[in-house]
Amino acid sequence: MIDDVNDQQEIENDKGPVKEESGQVEAINENELESLKKQLQEANDKFLRIYAEFDNYKRRTMKERSEILQTAEKDVILASLPVIDDFERAQRAWESIQDINAYKEGIDLIYQKFNSILQARGLKPIESIGNAFNVDLHEAITNVPAPSEDLKGKIIDETEKGYTLNGHVIRFAKVVVGE
Repeated sequence: MIDDVNDQQEIENDKGPVKEESGQVEAINENELESLKKQLQEANDKFLRIYAEFDNYKRRTMKERSEILQTAEKDVILASLPVIDDFERAQRAWESIQDINAYKEGIDLIYQKFNSILQARGLKPIESIGNAFNVDLHEAITNVPAPSEDLKGKIIDETEKGYTLNGHVIRFAKVVVGE
């Protein structure tokens, strides 16, 4: 029995330091837990701030993009106003026309002016007639027998001109292709 009591004391003695160590471990864990909670709260606050900043950035860039598009439209319209003025003068001149050739020259000048305004902003016509058919630039509306062997697979006629804007096709040319 004495041996049992001694064994018990040793166990109790062994448990005592373990409890003390466990108490220290628990205290350290509580301190670490508080520290981790603070870090988590700081990380959440940072996340919320960054998320709000990103959301504001998205709204700001969408607004800027919209303003850029509106400004671009405004520039094209302002540049086109002199052409409209010229057409209005041509309409008034039509009523008192005496020389049809002078009127035709005036219309040609208005066309050239408008065309140069659009070309200055990056608009270019797609050259089609005599070129090989290209699905990236052309839309074939029909195929007809080629008048000569060298026109097979090439564009014989163009029913509607195609255009590129700054290198990107904005309207495909509608063409007739020789077979």
